[in-house]
Amino acid sequence: MTRTLPRAASAASTLTLALLAAPIAQAQTPQTVPPGEALDELVVTARRREESLQSVPVAVTALGRNALADMQATSLGDIEAAVPNLALHVGDAQNAVVYLRGVGQIDSLAFADPGVGVYLDDVYLGRAQGAFLDIFDVERVEVLRGPQGTLYGRNTIGGAVKVVTSQPGDDWKLRGGLTLGSYDQFDAQLMASGPLVPGKLYAKAGIAWLSRDGYADNSATGKDDGDKETLAWRTSLVFTPSDSLRLELSGDGSRDHPDTSRTPARMTSVFGVPASTDPFEIDANFNDLNKLAVKGISGKAVWSATDALTLTSITAYRTMDYDAHLDLDATAADFFGVFVFEDQKQFSQEFQLSYESDRLNVVTGLYYFREHDETESGIFGPVIAFVSNSLNDQINRSYAAYGQASYKLTDALSLTAGLRYTHEKKSFARIQEFFGAATPLVPVLGTGARVTDVDVKADWSNLSPKFGIDYQINQDVLLYVSASRGFKSGGFDGRSNSADQALPFDPETLWSYEAGLKSTLMDGRVTLNLAAFYNDYKDLQLSSFTADENGAFSALFTNAGKAHMAGLEAEMHVKLTQALRLRLSGAYLDAQYDEFIGAGGADIAGQREMVNAPKWSFTFGGQYRQPIGTWGYASLNADVAYRSKTYPTVSSSEVLAQDGYALVNAGLAFETMDGVWQLALGVKNLTDKNYVTHGFDLSDSLGYQLGYYGAPRTWSLSLRVDY
Repeated sequence: MTRTLPRAASAASTLTLALLAAPIAQAQTPQTVPPGEALDELVVTARRREESLQSVPVAVTALGRNALADMQATSLGDIEAAVPNLALHVGDAQNAVVYLRGVGQIDSLAFADPGVGVYLDDVYLGRAQGAFLDIFDVERVEVLRGPQGTLYGRNTIGGAVKVVTSQPGDDWKLRGGLTLGSYDQFDAQLMASGPLVPGKLYAKAGIAWLSRDGYADNSATGKDDGDKETLAWRTSLVFTPSDSLRLELSGDGSRDHPDTSRTPARMTSVFGVPASTDPFEIDANFNDLNKLAVKGISGKAVWSATDALTLTSITAYRTMDYDAHLDLDATAADFFGVFVFEDQKQFSQEFQLSYESDRLNVVTGLYYFREHDETESGIFGPVIAFVSNSLNDQINRSYAAYGQASYKLTDALSLTAGLRYTHEKKSFARIQEFFGAATPLVPVLGTGARVTDVDVKADWSNLSPKFGIDYQINQDVLLYVSASRGFKSGGFDGRSNSADQALPFDPETLWSYEAGLKSTLMDGRVTLNLAAFYNDYKDLQLSSFTADENGAFSALFTNAGKAHMAGLEAEMHVKLTQALRLRLSGAYLDAQYDEFIGAGGADIAGQREMVNAPKWSFTFGGQYRQPIGTWGYASLNADVAYRSKTYPTVSSSEVLAQDGYALVNAGLAFETMDGVWQLALGVKNLTDKNYVTHGFDLSDSLGYQLGYYGAPRTWSLSLRVDY
């Protein structure tokens, strides 16, 4: 690991050692702080039980409801800068692109499993579509870095993003808000919760309407491009028939039916049409459909058999429907459009047994997951005399048994050991037909020339252990080291054109080694968390676009070989005064391919950069909050986030690579003294920076490249109530 870290990282290591000395020295001279001057304690469930964030020997970032509001977070993508080594944005097909420490997946089709799992109230979301969640009725978001297999139902090789919604309680609560903003933004949210039968039955219901025009103007139609019209809802019932039994029934759903899909900018000329001069002035004639509907229901039963022993059952069923026309030539001509009609259903069942005592904590469980995805998709390009249609029918089943135990050898020293067994089965059927140029928009399967007809299946098994040691130097300083193995099963290339290409690709495996520090300094005024890690990554599953032996467009999904990631992470929160708070986070990531077998069997590792793995990323922000007489409080929030050069495609295209850039956000808010009402004005991307988040490199076959840009400068004015 030392060999892979450059001088800058070595300097950071020296700084880390110096910072380690500070909390130890502080422990020798305890201080007292008046009540209210310490930072608030944040409780998380990273290890499937409630614990203080500062006592968890895991690299985890937690963002509570107030923190999310201060950073103007409206979707999961807005938390990217707040979490070290996180890349999170929406992809080309409304899919969540999530990377942690260089581990993730950019492909939006159903055959490619995510590298980082997104969980909604402990329910794993199987598809990338529908996982780019809006921040609606969210109590907190926890981001766990590194493999999480020994504690979570579905094994996630790179980490987990946990979205935790609010729960009804003994008091009636009413929360709501109205937001107006640029691009005709109009958001309205309302949530009510409370006891129907005090002490026995509780309920919650919430609804939200989230809308805005698209950020780009389409010269081909005169309309905006990539708008949003989302209706979302959440409900829950909680029944506590006795002190030892809690039953929860929850439902949620969202429907986004905008007028248009999102069209990329031309980064190069496309069949003679010049490259775009303005990323938000686009040309598209195949962007008229974009519908995403997600629904879910879950039941959770928690039985406390004794004070130490708890049995939990989580049953969930979810559906996702996605229909879209995507203009992937970004011109007004019918060169290269893609249509997608996807229907996904998933069922999961988890049984979990936990035991807690003064010395021993155990979490063990059984997990079952079944997913059925049918995707009809094809290429519509009559100008280049090429039209296709295909149907992929895939069923995934996952069976797992997991367990993790932590034992206190002394009051300060604890050992942790865990093990997970995973067995996954996948069946995959694909038919594909080609048609002439004069074919209707969506040609009917069974009427064209069939070129692909495969029906295959395979299964994989894996044992993934975890080992850890943590040492509580004093009540404010925790040191830990751990080693864990992650696993992601293989599958079948959903774009295969023949039986040979439908051979299964291999599973991914990753060994992660981590050392970390959790510290609370200055009698609670400062928290400083540090982590150093090394990942040994094998058989990476990568998606790329190239040319076949005839020079025609071809998509590949292959195992790259080997890679490693080494890095450092730091998070600090400081309460300088009662009015002024600062937050800082930084990350260094050295991510490199060790082996990448390309076309013709050549090792091209030295010619490729890892996807969504910037070497440096930093965030600095703060809040200044002061009372205004007896009226209330005024607060000013601001932050600046920087990330160095980033490659969004497997091809490592320099045309699509985004050089280092910084984004600045700022907000001003007034809150009544009782905290019931708040009026907030916010601006995101204050300097109106243009930056690429996602892209397509089609240069090998079609001869052009396309880029998707992040949002331009936007402003919003919000009125919120929390009663």
